[in-house]
Amino acid sequence: MIIRRPFRGPQKDDGPRTNEDITASKVRLINQDGDMVGVVSLSEAIETAANAGLDLVEVSPDADPPVCKILDYGKYKYEQQKKAAEARKKQKTVDVKEVKIRPTTEEHDYQVKLKAARRFLKSGDKVKVSMRFRGREMAHQDVGMEMMIKLRDDLSDLGGPELDPKMEGRQMLMVISGDAKPKPKAEANKDDAEKAEEAQDS
Repeated sequence: MIIRRPFRGPQKDDGPRTNEDITASKVRLINQDGDMVGVVSLSEAIETAANAGLDLVEVSPDADPPVCKILDYGKYKYEQQKKAAEARKKQKTVDVKEVKIRPTTEEHDYQVKLKAARRFLKSGDKVKVSMRFRGREMAHQDVGMEMMIKLRDDLSDLGGPELDPKMEGRQMLMVISGDAKPKPKAEANKDDAEKAEEAQDS
């Protein structure tokens, strides 16, 4: 008596080839117990899988001949999806957290913003610092630049600027990342002097 496999419909492209979708005429067969059977014809391998009520799954398509294993494809696919989900969980997603300051931000509020930025960087996230200028504050961009530089330096033990402070419209932006290394002090001081001069001329 031959035990028929349950009908699973057409094979999709998101997984290994199974059963009649396998294109090789001969395969290297591994049975349901994990034992190597050897090279057999595809029809024989499919029949062996059918007799066991299982599927023939092409696990190494690039081998010559392809390696196929007799197993429960539904269970196999579930286990592969579970492994992929666990791998995704282990991958850290880097978010960009925003910290907003003003050119008029006082020391107490500055320390609160600094503490938040440090917490974000320690968590592995990037920090986008934005400073909006209102009305006549646009005439004092140098004050805002000084505060940005101070914040960058206060975070230098955790990361460096991925994006140096720059004006975009009426706001100044800077991005700090744990992956970016702070510039050497001499180079940073030179750049800061140039930025301060540009801000004064704006």
